[in-house]
Amino acid sequence: MTYDYDLLVIGAGSGGLAAAKRAASYGAQVAIIESEQVGGTCVVRGCVPKKLLVYASQFAHMYHYAEGYGWGAVQPSFNWNRLAEIVDQEVNRLSQLHEGFLDKAKVELIRGAAAFQDPHTVQVGDRTLTAERILIATGSEAILPDIPGIEHALTSREAFKLPRQPKHVAIIGGGYIGVEFAGVFNSLGSKVSEIVRGEKILRGFDEDIRDHVQGAMVDHGINLLTQTVVERMEQTEEGTTLFLKGDNAPETITVDAAVLVAIGRAPNTAGLQLDKAGVEMKDGAIVVDEWSQTSQSHIYAVGDVTDRVNLTPVAIDEGRAFADTVFGNQPRPVNHANIATAVFSQPEVATVGLSETDAIAEFGKADVKVYRARFKPMFHSLTGANERVLMKLIVERQSDRVLGAHMVGKDAAEIIQAVAIAINMGATKRDFDNTMALHPSTAEEFVTMR
Repeated sequence: MTYDYDLLVIGAGSGGLAAAKRAASYGAQVAIIESEQVGGTCVVRGCVPKKLLVYASQFAHMYHYAEGYGWGAVQPSFNWNRLAEIVDQEVNRLSQLHEGFLDKAKVELIRGAAAFQDPHTVQVGDRTLTAERILIATGSEAILPDIPGIEHALTSREAFKLPRQPKHVAIIGGGYIGVEFAGVFNSLGSKVSEIVRGEKILRGFDEDIRDHVQGAMVDHGINLLTQTVVERMEQTEEGTTLFLKGDNAPETITVDAAVLVAIGRAPNTAGLQLDKAGVEMKDGAIVVDEWSQTSQSHIYAVGDVTDRVNLTPVAIDEGRAFADTVFGNQPRPVNHANIATAVFSQPEVATVGLSETDAIAEFGKADVKVYRARFKPMFHSLTGANERVLMKLIVERQSDRVLGAHMVGKDAAEIIQAVAIAINMGATKRDFDNTMALHPSTAEEFVTMR
């Protein structure tokens, strides 16, 4: 049978873009379908604009910290609309760059929403497209709870487009997105109430990390309402009123402009008509094997839509591995172990490998040794700020292998990236100890812990 394309990619986010360009470099005729801006969640409405907001919010502290180093006091002013404008400009610039990269790679960009008609056929508007192979890379979308008044809430998608800075923002959810936005709005001067169903934020992270960040957020003035749920929301003259249920929560709180829901994300498969393609699903995600192959041998899926490890670099590598395997005659699966990750909270979190809890579950408590360090970083010796760094290594006693590394503090993400190399190479605690420290630095603590 003759097809229109060797490969159709559905979704021009990180994974789809990586796969399309790599496949085209091997000589495949490729088209990529996208209904929104090219770049996907990370570039357009996720990690990139969010990190720019984090950078912007950190200047609020720097003006004060500078006084400890002899700089004169200043009264800075902040313009939310200006920040939103320049962040939007940067997002548009990056999106256009990605379009240019597709053009340079000779990948056809098709605008519109894709829907399967059969396993080899996709409908986009009034176009019917066929392909020998199809890759689904449609990412994920924010989950909204089923409560009365949820139509008054925002997700992270809309948070970047607020017409003005809220005086008081409520954030529902204690995952990394909620924690990051709480830090941003708090540092920019908004009052923040974060509502968390459980006892702690950042479920799934090491317990020491969770405790340390939660304590710091409270110290920074964030109103953290744990073991609390929102039962309903109503619009009032003052803004939006949230009706709460929890042992330590008030009956209501009212915010002037924004309720941000960040309780998690789900694979984005709406409208794809995967049943017509015969693609197997489980718990809302596309089921794939280690080669990102679905139940249909010619259809593949990468990134958040598979709900494996939902991180941008993982989606990129899955996309490239698919292209290398299928079109480049260089078969390789993706290694999903020991992936470094960061939370750009305030203070910042970075981690790689096993948490203490997971290490004990896998190896037994007797065979796990934990090294911890908590200290005031040198930078804050003159600022007067009560900031602390937490660093932690999880080690298997029998082999001396480092199983995990965790950090809370300034530049944690930059530091953990290098540590991840060592852990992926199987470094032992002795290897860490035998590495000469770089002094004075925070990072040296990873090679001097006793």
